[in-house]
Amino acid sequence: MGASLPPRTRMDPGIEDKPLPPPGYAAWLLALKDRIRQAQKRAAQAANGELVLLYWRIGRDILERQSREGWGAKVIERLARDLRRAFPEMKGFSRANLLYMRAFADAWPDDQVVQQAVGRLPWGHNLLLLTRLKRPEERLAYAERAAQLGWSRATLSKQLEARLLEREGRAQTNFTERLPSPESHHAHQVLKDPYLLDFLAIGAEAGEREIEAALVQHVTQFLLELGAGFAFVGRQVHLLVGGDDFYMDLLFYHLRLRCYVVIELKAEKFKPDHLGQLSFYLTAVDRQIKSEHDGPTLGLLLCRSRNKVVAEYALGDKNQPMGISEYRLVGSLPAELQSSLPSIAQIEEELADIPAAKNAETPQGG
Repeated sequence: MGASLPPRTRMDPGIEDKPLPPPGYAAWLLALKDRIRQAQKRAAQAANGELVLLYWRIGRDILERQSREGWGAKVIERLARDLRRAFPEMKGFSRANLLYMRAFADAWPDDQVVQQAVGRLPWGHNLLLLTRLKRPEERLAYAERAAQLGWSRATLSKQLEARLLEREGRAQTNFTERLPSPESHHAHQVLKDPYLLDFLAIGAEAGEREIEAALVQHVTQFLLELGAGFAFVGRQVHLLVGGDDFYMDLLFYHLRLRCYVVIELKAEKFKPDHLGQLSFYLTAVDRQIKSEHDGPTLGLLLCRSRNKVVAEYALGDKNQPMGISEYRLVGSLPAELQSSLPSIAQIEEELADIPAAKNAETPQGG
């Protein structure tokens, strides 16, 4: 065998001569990078807020001048042409977007609202809220949630279609009687009714194990449907009790409530004895899995349908915090939950009907 080659040193050709960083440099660099990213994020949010406020002010001016001067709809076409000529590098001065600005100002008469949750959202998000929701309180509620959780436009669109906020806090529970306040209210609000599982792409008659397997396969989307704070622990979680084996369908942990959540699936109409099995699992989790720092384990029974009076009776004599909700698959979604976004033509037609457009036939401003 030939002689082994000596190890290469920093002075050897081909090795870049870089001095080692001083102690603590790496941690400092990471902190600086994070600070820069946060500054970039704040700058982007500030720029977005300024743009939304600018659009609101343009929309308000259009409303006021059309009302005061009697200008017709043609003035918007002229304004769009003149603004594009004056600011060719800026997008957003089309006739359609000016109509959106007018409708936006009409929907939010107070600029203080624009400077809060609405102003923290991109313009595209605001157009979704404007065109999909009629009541200001609904728009503001979704705006606050979208800003808080950093929803993308696609996520906001999905949550609007799924009527997320209208379903929150709708599950039947015994939390008020079984949990202290305000924990009972917070726990109640994290549960929905019904749960929309249309993303599973399985038929309405799917069995429990098929649904369960599909939920795990699409766990990211299921977590989005469950809501903020849920973390997936496992499927068919094994429990050994008195030498016998038992398996929970799904186990989650809620980070804000700091407690485990057991979810049991029943591909049939609710029956009172379903809660007996769920109660057993809650006891086992409390004794074998949860720590002293965790809150009481919550149980959620997902069933195909339920009689609300029967569910109320069944929950009444249970000592553990439980809830009952229905689920919906593709084949069982009502028509109003399968609607799609309106077309641009439909939106423009609706926007043209707002009060400021009543002067459209007047000749001034053409």
